[in-house]
Amino acid sequence: MIIDDDPDVHSATTFALSSLAIQGRSLSFLHAYSAVQAKEILKNETDIAIILLDVVMEQEDAGLHLVNTIRNELGLAEVRIILRTGQPGYAPEIDAIRDFDINDYKTKSELTRTKLFTTVTSAIRSYDQICSINTLRRASDITTRSSRELISQTNLNEFAAIAIRSIIEYFNEPNINLLLFKQDELGGAVNIIAANGQFSQLLNNPTKTSDNSLILQTIELCLIQQQNLIESDHAALYLSNTTQTRYALYIGVNKQITPQDGRFLDVFSSNVSVCLDNVLLNIRLRTHAFTDPLTNLPNRLKLLHMLDQILAQQNRPQTTLALIDIDHFAETNNALGHQFGDLLLCAVAERLRHHFEHSCKLARIGSDTFSIVGHNDIVRPEIILSLFYAPFLIEKQDVQLSATIGLVKLDDYQGDTSDALKDTNIALKQAKKQQRTGYVYFTNNMGVEIRERVRLMRALNSAFQKNHLFVVYQPQVEISSAKAIGAEALLRWKTAEGKYIPPDQFIPIAEYSGLIIELGDWVLRNACFELKTLLKKGYDDFKMSVNVSQAQFLHPEFLNSVRRAISDTGVPPHLLDLEITESMAMEDPIFLMETLHQLKKIGVKISIDDFGTGFSSLSYLQKLPIDQLKIDRSFVNQIVDANSSASIPKMIIQLCQSLGLSVIAEGVEELKQAEALVSFGCSYAQGYYYSKPLETLMLHEWLGQRL
Repeated sequence: MIIDDDPDVHSATTFALSSLAIQGRSLSFLHAYSAVQAKEILKNETDIAIILLDVVMEQEDAGLHLVNTIRNELGLAEVRIILRTGQPGYAPEIDAIRDFDINDYKTKSELTRTKLFTTVTSAIRSYDQICSINTLRRASDITTRSSRELISQTNLNEFAAIAIRSIIEYFNEPNINLLLFKQDELGGAVNIIAANGQFSQLLNNPTKTSDNSLILQTIELCLIQQQNLIESDHAALYLSNTTQTRYALYIGVNKQITPQDGRFLDVFSSNVSVCLDNVLLNIRLRTHAFTDPLTNLPNRLKLLHMLDQILAQQNRPQTTLALIDIDHFAETNNALGHQFGDLLLCAVAERLRHHFEHSCKLARIGSDTFSIVGHNDIVRPEIILSLFYAPFLIEKQDVQLSATIGLVKLDDYQGDTSDALKDTNIALKQAKKQQRTGYVYFTNNMGVEIRERVRLMRALNSAFQKNHLFVVYQPQVEISSAKAIGAEALLRWKTAEGKYIPPDQFIPIAEYSGLIIELGDWVLRNACFELKTLLKKGYDDFKMSVNVSQAQFLHPEFLNSVRRAISDTGVPPHLLDLEITESMAMEDPIFLMETLHQLKKIGVKISIDDFGTGFSSLSYLQKLPIDQLKIDRSFVNQIVDANSSASIPKMIIQLCQSLGLSVIAEGVEELKQAEALVSFGCSYAQGYYYSKPLETLMLHEWLGQRL
């Protein structure tokens, strides 16, 4: 650009430089004859390499003021400004160079054709280098910024939008045309997943890509060669990744793509490829996080998200959540193998999907548990159960399955997502208790019962840790002499508020939670220590009875815990009587027999508690290495009941006599009961007639009164 108020200067300069070619390119000229005119031109023409600027024009310092306008107001930092003057006195060279952002200062007289050529060539080279540096810096900024945004994406569409936006920013063309393609397998169909500019219409109508054969050819070549293809007016960037899917970004520009642009596109595609791999990994992880890999149904986490959305609605539609549990699946899995079981689960999932996929939300939330969420009229138990009427064809075998269902209606449900799933599980467990191949809808009463059980379980564990549990002892006597011959150790629970929790409430909770193992061992050791104390007090041959739960008896460490209790306390083993229930004796006869023989080797006595309430095989009972039977209190009550006979207690006592077993009756509350038992041949008893269960000091006092 030549800025001078003298037309002859314009002519001379143009003549001197018109035949000049720099870096293989000829010069083009812009002309301004005043600072005002130059300013107007520069507002629109920004792609200028050099300005030859006269100092004195409208005013003696108009050129100097224009320098400040170019640099500060118009922001043209790259253009090289060569200041020329025919009157150097108006702007001394040192002052001009020091005070103004110019690149050279020459008097018109010294700018011969040769020197003008040298000055312009040097300025153009400087301009080109500065542009390259600035372009590289801008490209680096764009690449860095876009990489920072791209690496954090988990959505492919948003990822594509950021990549496209970065290309637009680099080329500074808002209407640039871009297409992001993917090919799921080599040689497969090429699909558009994002578009910009005039290509946006192709996103909704991919068939139109047939009209753009050049684009398709370029993309297909890019995907086959797996490398960038950069031409003068378009480019295809190959976005490598570790998946089987291939991606490419097509760029169509309205200007020439320079080698420098090509270098940027190469670097940009490498960065985008790394980020794309991360995005695809995130997508896969997100898919796995919310999808069951076996059945490809949503998983438990996805179900929770779906329930969150439903329960967050102000006006919920009539919605039901159902949990479907396949009956006896574990047995089928174990009998036919896990591979067969997996095929069976996939078949169930497919049948549910075929019937409910378009109207409901499905999920697999456990090994053999599926869920359905949908409208009350669709998620109906009878419809779900009917899907299991027809057998499932697995490896050419017909497999008949049934299911049990728990349901919760979410219309007016007051709990949160976690509560909804818990309550549906409660209904499912209730259905399993009542009958298989059935269903139960959740009611608030169920929730109260379960939550009370959980509360009691936590309170019991806390009570045990805080020593709120203790052992009491109910004396056992010889009926004829009323002499104390032993005691039964019984566990009791008194809360911090002084309330007693009945054993029939907390013992089942202890068994259900598994705490009974630790509790049972603790009671056994306390009872042995108490027995040792009584023996030291002179109560010779005093016997201590301790109840053993089924879970405790089946525990692998049970025999060792008995040995440790005896060894640590030093009590004679024959004075320790372990009581097991009749139903427990019939649960696993072989294991029971082996364990009882081991206990007999230790030297302890064995009693069958609550005898007569179960269904014992007398022939089997005869083989057990036991020492005593206990008559249940329900039969003792019959002795004085006017409407019943005492035939069962008599029979039990006669059975014990014939088997050579000792017999003791529990729950004796009246003299008539004691007298009748003696007449039947029963020698020992315990009950409130003699004493209620006593704490240690009261037991000692009670025994002292009996001496």
